[in-house]
Amino acid sequence: MNIYVGQLPANVNESELKELFSEYGDIASVNLVMDRFSGRPKDFGFIDMPDNSQADQAIKALNKSTYKGNQIKVNQVQPLRGKKALKRRPRY
Repeated sequence: MNIYVGQLPANVNESELKELFSEYGDIASVNLVMDRFSGRPKDFGFIDMPDNSQADQAIKALNKSTYKGNQIKVNQVQPLRGKKALKRRPRY
């Protein structure tokens, strides 16, 4: 299951995020979104957990919890549908 994690503190890194979520199960990947101009992480990222029940536990436990002074948002990534999916263009 792909999980969105938002409102992250500016000083968080992928290994810290992996450590936070690994308490709830196996982590396939961690991806912090980076600002392409500054090279610094933005305030959100994605976690991929292969086991859906473990991912659900992580979402329930961590959504609206405080992490390094910020109340983080954690929820399942919803696939784009309809017109939104058609508007997305690949970046080259």
